[in-house]
Amino acid sequence: MTKLVFKQLTQENEIDIALDRIEHYSNVRLPSEYVRRCKMTGGFYNGQLASIYMLVTEPEFRSISFVPDEIKNANPFFNEDQYNMVEINGLWISPSLKTPRLQVSVWAHLIKDIFLSKKKHVLLMRNSKTKSMERFLNMVNPEILYEGEPNQMSGQKTHQLIEVSHSTRWSIILNTPKYIQEFYHRKRRSARHGNQQLVKISRA
Repeated sequence: MTKLVFKQLTQENEIDIALDRIEHYSNVRLPSEYVRRCKMTGGFYNGQLASIYMLVTEPEFRSISFVPDEIKNANPFFNEDQYNMVEINGLWISPSLKTPRLQVSVWAHLIKDIFLSKKKHVLLMRNSKTKSMERFLNMVNPEILYEGEPNQMSGQKTHQLIEVSHSTRWSIILNTPKYIQEFYHRKRRSARHGNQQLVKISRA
């Protein structure tokens, strides 16, 4: 059985390919100075890049920079030590990972890296197009910090509408039953789809 092999992307050509994938999916090109401060992990299936995620473990965080000042001034969360935070960005899962086992293995590896980061807070940002992040957020049940138009400075680029939220490292670990439930839900849905395809073929 072919395995999904994970490795940290450190070569310039690997990082460029990963950034192209993220830009094609999200329509946002992440700035190079931001990427240099992150740990970018790629999942390879049959030797091809099939998943990406980035963990940023020190400020400045893109998610926080896009929150308007009046929101930050009103919420005590933003007074927390930012060096005790980790930000998830660039989450991409290729359609080539068709089985629930392969898809959930990406989340499991991401969750392991979040836990090993030893950071207390986990920052998350998404727009309506990022379905991979939406599914992840549905499982970790984060607290929303801001929804609306981003506060952008010169040279920055992101989506027109964003949602910035946060969870904690331990909360993500304690939500493990939800990940297992999601795995079995996907497995049942995949089996139903397979059965429907067989019925179509038999009727053809």
